[in-house]
Amino acid sequence: MSATTSEPAEATRVAPAQGASGRMRRKRHLTSGRMAAQSVLYAVLVVLAVVYIFPFLIQVATAFKTNPEAAANPISLFPQTWTTAAFQKLFINSDFPVWFKNSAIVTIVVTLGRVFFDSLAGYALARLHFRGRSVIFAGLIAVMSVPAVVLLIPKFLVINQVGIYDSYTGMILPLLVDAAGVFIMKGFFESIPESVEEQARIDGAGTFRVFWSVVLPMATPALVTIIILSFQGSWNELAQFIISAQSPSLTTLTKGVASLTSGQLGQGTQYPLKLAAAALMTIPVAAMFFIFQRRIMNTSEGAVKE
Repeated sequence: MSATTSEPAEATRVAPAQGASGRMRRKRHLTSGRMAAQSVLYAVLVVLAVVYIFPFLIQVATAFKTNPEAAANPISLFPQTWTTAAFQKLFINSDFPVWFKNSAIVTIVVTLGRVFFDSLAGYALARLHFRGRSVIFAGLIAVMSVPAVVLLIPKFLVINQVGIYDSYTGMILPLLVDAAGVFIMKGFFESIPESVEEQARIDGAGTFRVFWSVVLPMATPALVTIIILSFQGSWNELAQFIISAQSPSLTTLTKGVASLTSGQLGQGTQYPLKLAAAALMTIPVAAMFFIFQRRIMNTSEGAVKE
């Protein structure tokens, strides 16, 4: 009797043990599958990163090559002879400092102007109730859908007719407001609860005071986005500066670097000279992004929940 009774108990103990072992094998199989999928994903991301970064590395390396070496081996990442001749030629034998100064002036003014005017327009469309608001917003969307190159001739005609051609005003004024920036600010302001503004109005604050002191500080993520996009867009702008100015003293970096492709400072390919200028152009934009990237990623900062 004792032997017969122990057999079912033994079988009962063996069955759970086998089930646990099967579950462990399935878990290990699923874990190994996930690890394999992650490994493939990381490999693909590494390959894509190399594809995107490799041209930039070639640009930096070629800037330190000699002209013959750059022409003979343009995709080498390690120059046989390191030289800063291209940078010296840019700063000594060209108007590169003037180009940099003009680009800095235009970019700073345009960035500040877009932050202010885009915020004002976005707040007006989001909060103020006035006749024709929907028509204005529809026009804003329509402007965003029009290719910028189509507007070059009308811009030139207006700039010339107003009398601001070949001046900082003609270069800056058409860039002070951006339809995409207004759209971004409008969407962000609409996400802020109106109860926040009602308390300020009860305390006697006017519309502009509510906008400037209450709502705008809460829109930091959107403002940082506008700052980065405006800085990058105005720094890399070319078409607007071509149609708004022609004096050498008003040449910007984009126009100046474009002129290098036509052999302005000498004959031959001049790869080191051109890529040195391009490498220097990327520094301010990269610095701006790295300064503000933490703020633009922290989109929950300043959020209010009702």
